[in-house]
Order: sequence, then C-alpha cells, then structure tokens
Amino acid sequence: MIKKKDIRALTKEQLRDFFVENGDKAFRGNQVYEWLWSKSLHTFEDMTNISKKTREMLEEHFVINHIKVDSMQKSADGTIKNGIKLHDGLVVESVLIPTPKRTTACVSSQVGCSLDCKFCATARLKRMRNLNPDEIYDQVVVIDKQSRLYHNHKLTNIVFMGMGEPLMNYKNVLKSIEMITSPEGLGMSSKRITVSTSGVPKMIKKMADEEVKFNLAVSLHSAIDEVRTSIMPFNTTFPLKDLKESLEYWYEKTKRAITYEYVVWEGINDKKEDIAALVQFCKYVPCKVNLIEYNPIDDGQFQQASNAALNNYISNLEMHDITVNVRRSRGKDIDAACGQLANKA
Repeated sequence: MIKKKDIRALTKEQLRDFFVENGDKAFRGNQVYEWLWSKSLHTFEDMTNISKKTREMLEEHFVINHIKVDSMQKSADGTIKNGIKLHDGLVVESVLIPTPKRTTACVSSQVGCSLDCKFCATARLKRMRNLNPDEIYDQVVVIDKQSRLYHNHKLTNIVFMGMGEPLMNYKNVLKSIEMITSPEGLGMSSKRITVSTSGVPKMIKKMADEEVKFNLAVSLHSAIDEVRTSIMPFNTTFPLKDLKESLEYWYEKTKRAITYEYVVWEGINDKKEDIAALVQFCKYVPCKVNLIEYNPIDDGQFQQASNAALNNYISNLEMHDITVNVRRSRGKDIDAACGQLANKA
C-alpha cells in the first residue's frame, strides 16, 4: 500500500514532474496546484477540469490535509475566535479582528509555544509541533471568508501574533507568507503582513538577509534586561544587546521601521527608569510603540498599570518624537485578546 503524502508539501515543479512521471502532461500539475492553493480545495473529487482517472490516481498517492473550524465564538465587538482542529487532532486558535477601516487575521504558527513569557496563556502550553505552511495559509483563508460573511469586505491585514513564536518556525512561516502573497495563492500585499517576535536575534538577521518584504514587530515589554528576564525568561539567552544589534541590522538592510509592542504592568515596568530605558531603546532604530492593554489570564500576578503610568509613557515618548499608539484590546469577553489564546480552550 502506498503511503500517501501531503500534496501541498509539493512545489508546483514537483507536481508537474509527478504527472510527467505518470504519463500525463506537465500542465496538469499547474491545474492541480491552482485547485490546492488559489481555490483552496479540500478534495480531489471536486477538481472538475481533470479526468476521473487522474483524480483517482491523486487519491491513491496523496492526501489534502486541511484544517477544520472546530469552534467559533463571536465577541460583542465583532471579534471572532476560531478553534482550529488540525489533521492530527491538535488544536490552535486564530482570531478575526474587525475595526471600521480594516479586518485583521491574527494567526498561529505553533501548537503551543517554544518560549516562556509569564504573562501569556499560550506559553503555559507545551509546544507540540510547528504548523505547516498550508495550516497557516488555511487560517487566513478561513478568516477571509468570515470577514466577507460577517463584515462585508475582504481581509485587509494579517498579523502573526497568535499561538507560538513565528521565528521558531521560520521556514514554514516564510513559506506560508510566500503563498499568501503569491498571485498563485491569495495575492495579498506583503506590506499588509506583520510578523511579531519576542526577539530571536539570529532569525531577525536571517530575515533581513533574505530581504523579506513584510513588517516586523517585537514583543518588548521592557528595555531593562533584569526586568525583561523576570517576565520573559528566555531573555537570558537572547539579551537586549543582541536584540538591539539584530534590529539595527534589520533596519540597515530593509530600511523598514520596527513596531515595539509593550504592555505596562503595575509594579513591574511602570517606573521612571522603565520609561527612560524604553526611550533610549527607541533611539537605536526608527520605530513606533504600541502600548497594549493587558488582558488578564486569571492568576493575578500581572495587573494593568494605572492610567497615570500609561500617560507617563505616552508623554515621555511623544516628548522624544517617538510615535506611540494605545491599542485597546478586542475580543476580551471570548478570551480572544492578546495573550489570552488557549486560556480557556
């Protein structure tokens, strides 16, 4: 019995070769590739422009692993959280975030997470495996359909801010973006895609060397090593000096500004020295800061800082001509907000 391969793991060239080797025309590979990616078909049976015999041959050799929306929750603010079941039964979550001018897909890149941020629900889950490129791609397809159905317009933006550390699944994340932006895939602009990392210096440099066209965001939360390590223990392996150097390298190569994501917590990073350190860190490369509202994950260790502390950050950053936005969380009532994924899955 033939062990069936996941057909979407094949390149278009490999598909063309498969058909030639099996006595068919190479262009048949192009037809199948289109069904698999731009049309996101899940069964060989529905590939109507190829013969029944060819469809049966595909069925004999391959499977189309696809995701399934196992659960869907809608927030009062229009946010939708999807529980996504993978072909092996594991579950990840993805989120549709609507605002008046855009709809954003927040997608996962790992089952669980490789890192150990203490304030994030996903980090409490053991990393089971990396997602394949098609599993990331399919999340975008699902959310685009939901955007059209519930918000009457197509998906406009994608953020890799769901479960997992994208740069710990580097190859598959980049392959998924390649297909999302390809005319043979979804044809979305790279400028509308943001990859968010907790800061893996070696991989940030690798992205810069590969001249990627998407945007980079860094989950920073403190510009003081001691503080950052206390909430993001992997900072001992990837300290701020290495992160700084990699971001300078990124900007030198790409000339694209960086977004720093930053939550202010009471008693953790709400002091004057925390603000001063962030201001200094922001001077290294052109950037903007998103101050993010904290979303509790039930244990009480982390509490949102006061409005006064937040305003201190804003006024100090603006005083130094650093662009700062305050991001109010959406989907909190369904645990779909930043840091909450997998909290109550």
